[in-house]
Amino acid sequence: MCVNSYLSHLERRIGNILKSMSIEEKVAQLQSISVDRLLEGKNFSEEKAKQLLRYGIGEITRVGGSRIGLRPREAARIVNEIQKFLVEKTRLGIPAIVHEECLAGLMAPTATVFPQAIALASTWSPEIVNRVANAIREQVLCIGSRHCLSPVLDLCRDPRWGRCEETYGEDQYLVSAIGTAYILGLQGEDISKGVIATTKHFAGHGFPEGGRNIGPLHAGLREFMEQHLYTFEVGIKVGGALSVMPAYHEIDGVPCHANKWLLTDVLRGLWGFRGVIVSDYSAVLQLNTIHRIARNCVEAFKIALEAGVDIIFPDIICFDDIVKAVKEGLISEAVLDRAVERVLRVKALLGLFDNPYVDETKVPEILDNEIHRKLALEAARESIVLLKNDGVLPLSKDIKTIAVIGPNANEPRNMLGDYHYDAHLGKDSTSVNVVTVLEGIKRKVSKDTKVLYAKGCDIYSQDRSGFEEALRIAREADVIVAVMGEKSGLDPTWFGLKQEIVQHTSGEGVDRSDLRLPGVQEDLIKELHKVGKPIVLVLINGRPLAITEILPYVNAVVEAWFPGEEGGNAIADVLFGDVDPGGRLPVSIPKSVGQVPVYYSRKPSAFRNYIDVDSKPLFPFGFGLSYTQFKYSNLVVKTPDVNPFGYVEIEVTVENIGKRPGKEVVQLYIAKEFSSVARPVKELKGFKKIYLEPGQTKRLLFRVPTELLAFYDSDMHLVIEPGEYRVMIGRSSEDIQLEGKFRIVGEKQIIQHRKHYFSEAIEL
Repeated sequence: MCVNSYLSHLERRIGNILKSMSIEEKVAQLQSISVDRLLEGKNFSEEKAKQLLRYGIGEITRVGGSRIGLRPREAARIVNEIQKFLVEKTRLGIPAIVHEECLAGLMAPTATVFPQAIALASTWSPEIVNRVANAIREQVLCIGSRHCLSPVLDLCRDPRWGRCEETYGEDQYLVSAIGTAYILGLQGEDISKGVIATTKHFAGHGFPEGGRNIGPLHAGLREFMEQHLYTFEVGIKVGGALSVMPAYHEIDGVPCHANKWLLTDVLRGLWGFRGVIVSDYSAVLQLNTIHRIARNCVEAFKIALEAGVDIIFPDIICFDDIVKAVKEGLISEAVLDRAVERVLRVKALLGLFDNPYVDETKVPEILDNEIHRKLALEAARESIVLLKNDGVLPLSKDIKTIAVIGPNANEPRNMLGDYHYDAHLGKDSTSVNVVTVLEGIKRKVSKDTKVLYAKGCDIYSQDRSGFEEALRIAREADVIVAVMGEKSGLDPTWFGLKQEIVQHTSGEGVDRSDLRLPGVQEDLIKELHKVGKPIVLVLINGRPLAITEILPYVNAVVEAWFPGEEGGNAIADVLFGDVDPGGRLPVSIPKSVGQVPVYYSRKPSAFRNYIDVDSKPLFPFGFGLSYTQFKYSNLVVKTPDVNPFGYVEIEVTVENIGKRPGKEVVQLYIAKEFSSVARPVKELKGFKKIYLEPGQTKRLLFRVPTELLAFYDSDMHLVIEPGEYRVMIGRSSEDIQLEGKFRIVGEKQIIQHRKHYFSEAIEL
């Protein structure tokens, strides 16, 4: 069957189903239900299903991520039993979509725990992220789920915000490149054999007022469209994402779940989005309870539906009242049909009408496997960023005694991000083997090396009682590896828990007014410094940490983020020099919280100094040291004059002039010298991660479509503006090695539909 015939057949099939549906059956397709409500223990309850699923359902919430803790075969069995009930025991026999959280691995017991999203971004490798997403897709399909609520395409512009760890950083170009690679890996080449990706949180969620989760976004329309919307446009137009989740917050008084301009005019009208818009968890109810623009549940549903939301997550809301409102004409049945049609179309594209079942005989006892663990190790290695090194690193494997100290040195649970299963559900143990830094070091050193360990202190507590033991082993050691940082999870108050006990300092709902190391960790570092031994600080954390005060007290700093199950091995590989640290920062690290926001691509007027500190970050976007040295030379702008809708071609040579092999991230920034509206001081427009042996040279060609230089002018037209542009090639946004110029000639051009979003980076 040809493509057009297939699509025509698909639309006829959807139309026929829609015509035969009752109001109750239509409303049911726009709702979801938690799998836990359909279970008795770990078994599917048909009695509960007869009550809750009698009209069908749009989606099932988190079978793999159930709080009950279903093993893979149990999850697959329950998915099949739910689908069998829906197909055989409801009037229309419409299967459900099962959705999961998949931020850095399937959020389910025994699934592979890849590095957290911020760490994946630090790889600056879309290729690795694409492979990670492919692995996640395999594990999601294994249990019968078909929809993932990821990736997060928000820009982390305020690191006080606890969900910074879920993002790919602060820059729209990098976030778009990493996010698109993830979407393509998750959905695959054939969506009937793939998993739906959900771009979220639409849009601007990463720059909330005061850094407080779901706080209002304060951004002008131009900034909002050029930066915060850009990542989603790319994810949809290039990545082909089939699901979008609006954000919790409001923009200039209009909550995103009620924003028709955002969800319908831009998303569907301007960008041509054809998938489903799914609500964030309880966000539709928040139109009543938090934003107070709806008087009750039904009115909240009506507002969201009319704005463009298609499915309500995570559970059924005011079902009977909605049905009644439709029958009485308070909610338009035509608007209802529009959403139902979209849901049915996605189910058809997934192939659920033809086969909604998973082959239980092929489901393993555990999802994690050797191949995916190796990938988790590779991703963690590539993500580690070396921030400081006075020569103490790499360490010798034959060193006599190492003291490994700190609250994150030997806590497997603390290696996980907030949407890894065990962290998300607040568990102390882990369902897969997670290698700690202490374990990684022990595996790496020679049999004659003595490895001592002391926790020293907790993450958040003020208790100093562990200092004495930490100082004792520090005095015995030749070098100290201090493993500090944060602990990720959800806001403990949501579950009636105390912060002092749970000690979450990063994650959803875990926002901070201070960016220094929490608790007494800085005090411990200062006490260890008095011992007089070299100190290597390893950071396990989710947000940029302002380590200004303790930086002089340590000899080296390794930023590892939340590195996942193989994090300890990856960190040890870097500490002992088996792997060159090839990660680069996807966010700027401030000197203090008072500098926020400190992202690199601010406007020229934003760089005025304070009376007590300058406006530069402690470590800039794109920064990362290596164990070798790289030399940049021979920058050539091959197109000094380029027409609108043309290509700028830039060549540069990079040489490894050190004695060790290593990876360098070559970064291309461009700025317009003078513009009709104020523009950022520079913007990333291309990058390439390359491997070089000692003495090896590579020539790179960047081919940049001029559309990448477009911006919204004073009339809010997206334009390519003629004039002079500055080219900057560097090792970070601050460490610019070479500069050049080119001109766009001719008349200003208005772009009606953008076609290009990325530059090419080619090794010649």
